[in-house]
Amino acid sequence: MAGLAPQGVARLALQDQYLDTVRRAAELAASAGVDVLLEPINTIGMPGYFLNTQKQAHDAVLALGLPNVKVQMDLYHCQLVEGDVSRNLRTYWPTGRVGHLQIAGNPDRHEPDTGELSYAYIFSVLEELGYDGWIGCEYFPAALTRDNLAWIRPYLTA
Repeated sequence: MAGLAPQGVARLALQDQYLDTVRRAAELAASAGVDVLLEPINTIGMPGYFLNTQKQAHDAVLALGLPNVKVQMDLYHCQLVEGDVSRNLRTYWPTGRVGHLQIAGNPDRHEPDTGELSYAYIFSVLEELGYDGWIGCEYFPAALTRDNLAWIRPYLTA
């Protein structure tokens, strides 16, 4: 996690420290064959968080130039900060810099079939892009988890 930015400190100074810290973590992780993921987080739920947009995260990955540093593209945060999730997917997925996807319903972070995002459409965009990886579900169930997994049934394959 990038952490909260201290007030009164220039973003450039924080950026340099952030990149240095991620570089050191990535070098240690590489020796174990592990990737490091950078996750932009919305400023509504976490005011002052240092890394907020896909562009910031992808710029950091480019600046580091390390093969085991990628972006965790959390579509919940992406929608809250930037909107236009499908454009962001089409822009960033083909770069090879996205290491993992996460989803949740917006704006309340409940099941993905609630709120303003159409995951049927988003999944069709991912299919169009050739995505065949895992998708993490990070949300707060509105009721018991076992009762709220029905949303996923249409997307399960044998």
